[in-house]
Amino acid sequence: MLILSRKSQEAVVVTGTDDVEQLLKVTVLEVRGSSVKLGFEAGKEVPIFRHEVWERIRGESQETDPEQIAPRPVVRANLLVNAK
Repeated sequence: MLILSRKSQEAVVVTGTDDVEQLLKVTVLEVRGSSVKLGFEAGKEVPIFRHEVWERIRGESQETDPEQIAPRPVVRANLLVNAK
């Protein structure tokens, strides 16, 4: 596990194996007490899930024949942050 420290409005970028193509950018939007608000930027082809949702989806797919699973629509929220 890679552990990084980031302050509000700082980001981390995940790239492909070529180290050039940005696959995912995660920005710390707000830190309030023990809660951190993160913003995720990725292409439409990159599904992003909360961990507990991903585990449920993964569990369901392991219980079913993979060829019978219908593709799930990717729901993406557009995030607009006002600069301070």
